[in-house]
Amino acid sequence: MDRQQQTLLGGLRADAFMQRIWQRKPWLVRGAWAQPAFIDRASLFALAAREDVESRLITQTGRRWALTHGPIKRRAMPALSQRAWTLLVQGVDLHLDAAHGLLRRFDFVPWARLDDVMVSFATDGGGVGPHTDDYDVFLLQVQGKRRWQVGPVDHARWRTHTPLKQLKGFAPTDSWTLDAGDMLYVPPGWGHHGTAVGSCITASIGFRAPRAGELARDLMARMVDDDDERIGAPTSLRYRDAARHASTRPGEIPAAMTRFAVQSVTAAMRTDDALALALGEWLTEPKPLVIFDREAAPQPRAMRADIVLDRRTRMLYDARFVFINGESFEVSGTDADRLHALADARSMQRGDWQSMSASARNAVGTWMAAGWLHRVPMASAAPNQSNRRST
Repeated sequence: MDRQQQTLLGGLRADAFMQRIWQRKPWLVRGAWAQPAFIDRASLFALAAREDVESRLITQTGRRWALTHGPIKRRAMPALSQRAWTLLVQGVDLHLDAAHGLLRRFDFVPWARLDDVMVSFATDGGGVGPHTDDYDVFLLQVQGKRRWQVGPVDHARWRTHTPLKQLKGFAPTDSWTLDAGDMLYVPPGWGHHGTAVGSCITASIGFRAPRAGELARDLMARMVDDDDERIGAPTSLRYRDAARHASTRPGEIPAAMTRFAVQSVTAAMRTDDALALALGEWLTEPKPLVIFDREAAPQPRAMRADIVLDRRTRMLYDARFVFINGESFEVSGTDADRLHALADARSMQRGDWQSMSASARNAVGTWMAAGWLHRVPMASAAPNQSNRRST
């Protein structure tokens, strides 16, 4: 398995890649994937037509660009003979086991950084224009050829009068044409411009790198929305100014109100575990449009089966909590060891499940009933079920 990973990373071991390349510079790997065609055009078109899948259609006519949001039926797409159009389908890993298996090859990056697998189909000349991304991305050529131009962007300028966020005056420093099986890594903030050479399919394996402002805004909103008893913050206290003097300068913000605002924010931040809970739950919040298929409450015999996380489930942990699909569960001891292993490997053997406490088993049973994980019948369990690099 380590040899396969070295092939994926151009001869580098995972740790060497993370130390030398990751978030530092682009990295081209020829022949990274021996069998890259995990999805074909018809399957991608079928996904784009679904209500529960996020998709976009981008067409270019001269200097004019048009953007249409899905669902997109096949009859709404241009003819395959028409040049310069692109279909983008987000979250393919949520819907196809093969795409989910592809994603798991990149487990040398923490799952907390995971965004999704986006797949695009483009006719000759198709693309989305020069742009930057706010995430690390591995661009795997699935079918056909695509030419990539890449370069650093110090001060981004943006084109106007276009529905896409495209760089203005992009000056690439490198250019490569990728064949099926080739892969290009691009760090966040680097400019890149991909153009289809003939019809092609490209997979984008993305790992989010949130900006400080975005992360702070989302975490603060989650902490404030939490109930007071759980986070211990006095968010229900009301500002009071009883017995104050009549205002002679009504346009001035009272100093007491400023102090109250500061106290409110710092109190929420100061409470034990508030930030850790908010971060873990935010990171594991399911993708938009995800709806799990609920199951009947598991019977005792289900405890005698291996279990596997649903491919749409997000599960992480820290030193004190396990987080799954936006919820948290405090664990310690053997329970923590077992559930941490489940988050890492995305599967658990029946013996490990049976060795947990009653409260942990009940939690797993609740997750199973919610459709977040599933039991694996003995006859269909793979020999290397617990190996996280087996897919």
